[in-house]
Amino acid sequence: MPESPEDLYSRVMESADADGRLPMPPIATWDIFPWDGEISTRPLQPPVPEEPAREGAPGGAPCGRCADPSRNVIWENERWTVCSTSSPSGMPLIVFLMPKEHLDYADLDDEMAAECGRLSVWLTRIIERLDGIGRVHVMKIGDGAEHLHVWFFARPAGLLQVRGSAVPEWDDILPPVPEDIWRADLAQVARQLATHEGRVVD
Repeated sequence: MPESPEDLYSRVMESADADGRLPMPPIATWDIFPWDGEISTRPLQPPVPEEPAREGAPGGAPCGRCADPSRNVIWENERWTVCSTSSPSGMPLIVFLMPKEHLDYADLDDEMAAECGRLSVWLTRIIERLDGIGRVHVMKIGDGAEHLHVWFFARPAGLLQVRGSAVPEWDDILPPVPEDIWRADLAQVARQLATHEGRVVD
């Protein structure tokens, strides 16, 4: 029988200290860990009977993407868009691959799933060929919004601490990249993707 959320919570809390804090994970000793000094985990809260509705889901806030489908779009085809963040951040570039239709990951049919995979590979290749990019991290979370948005983090080359699973944290820590470089890289990604299919969106 699968472990219930309540059973999982009880088992996990057996490892907690008197304040309900779990031990720090091994990542705290890794070179990529962004923080130093005294730090501890937060106490784990018990499971809730029902998770809150995500944006765009029944009972949740309206879908922001469907309300403003052209927001920050740099490329599109008939079924997909590539969107940027609203402004530069600490990573050289972050873009999102999103279906135009209000679909989550598991809602994609086989054709859409194949397109998602193909576009993801093209985007990764294109972004990794930009000057100063060491690698692209691809991530799907979706706890906040139901409308599928696949993240593509371009991490800077050569900064050995800014690698791996801590890249999203470093994105919040590092100062934003210069806007002219950010815009030029976005334009290059859109142009290169349009050589495969779709069109650049100005």
